[in-house]
Amino acid sequence: MTPTEVLRPALIILAWLMALSWLQRSVMALRGMASVLDLTALDEHEFPALPESHSPDVTVIVPACDEYDSIQTTLESLLRSEAVHAQIIAIDDRSKDRTGELMDAVASRSNKGTNTLEVIHNRELPEGWLGKPHALALGVVRARAPWLLFTDGDVTFAPRALELALRAATKTGADHFVVVPTLTHEGVLAAAVQGSLQVLGQWAARMWKVQDPNAKDFFGVGGFNLLRADTVEAFGGMERLRMEIVEDVSLGWLVKKELRRKSMMVLGPGLAKIAWMQGPFGIVRLLEKNAFAGNRYSIGITVVASGLLVLQAVVPLLALAAGPWGVCACIALYSSVAMSFHANRKLNGVSPQLAILYAPTTLILAWSFMRSMFLTIKRGGVIWRGTLYPLAELRRAMIPWRIR
Repeated sequence: MTPTEVLRPALIILAWLMALSWLQRSVMALRGMASVLDLTALDEHEFPALPESHSPDVTVIVPACDEYDSIQTTLESLLRSEAVHAQIIAIDDRSKDRTGELMDAVASRSNKGTNTLEVIHNRELPEGWLGKPHALALGVVRARAPWLLFTDGDVTFAPRALELALRAATKTGADHFVVVPTLTHEGVLAAAVQGSLQVLGQWAARMWKVQDPNAKDFFGVGGFNLLRADTVEAFGGMERLRMEIVEDVSLGWLVKKELRRKSMMVLGPGLAKIAWMQGPFGIVRLLEKNAFAGNRYSIGITVVASGLLVLQAVVPLLALAAGPWGVCACIALYSSVAMSFHANRKLNGVSPQLAILYAPTTLILAWSFMRSMFLTIKRGGVIWRGTLYPLAELRRAMIPWRIR
């Protein structure tokens, strides 16, 4: 028996195992995503309006470093928020461009209406802190509302985004309420990369299970992390996240796994938009600082995860040459991936037809993971906004994400 004759059945079996796993996951995603709350489809009679008050309903904290191209749009969109009293705190965190100048210009025109804007110019970073967590901490100190919204300087908000989120969070009794932003992309391949990343991400964190106290799933999104102020105080404030690159996800872990409080992820197409990825290889740059951190700086986890991604790309295509059963396995796997794309249609608007690009997009993601690890190790840390944060310090201060 030749080596090819030995390997062919093994390849077919592996391809079918992968296909059946994807089929199970896709059916789960179709059911689960259909159950996720969509803020744009609320029955407003079931969600009480916000009570009238002279105090802020929500404090929106917007850290920004060198966000000259987007910060004005972000702040002006927040100031246009309707049916809510928002205290907006924008932090110019050591920007080298004219970000702070633009913030001041917007603030000078913001003296009308119930929404207010305060600008903080921060010029120093204390030892033992990353820039973004420290900027968020500066905002938390000045917050006066019962709810805090942590966001970024490149998010554009719809006028009713804050109101709908607050009403839904109050009605559902959530302590941590994540509205998944609408991510924009350029080109077909970039859309396929986004679609593949999100369906693969659901193997680690299922949106529809985040609110289940008995499920392992937790998450957070930097563009729209809404929390009760007393919840932030309960987990120790931003001090707990002072050296977290992926502070948004770690925040989700603290709320759900450490405090055992209610965390939710919901949809809101168009409510919060982010120009996320510039071209198909934009994901490589986006994951440069986040991927290795998301794997908790573990070489073993990163190598295994990258290897599995490569197998996901290669095995189904090799199975095409292994005879009819291999062809069927490949078709079954790609059909299942397309089902997962379809399940996410309200999340990202990516066509299920782009699942045909699953192999090249998965290889791009595998390369992004490995590149993030190699660059972090080579540099001895993570470079973020021009500052090098030593790897040893990041590992020492990270939250371990133990599954409880």
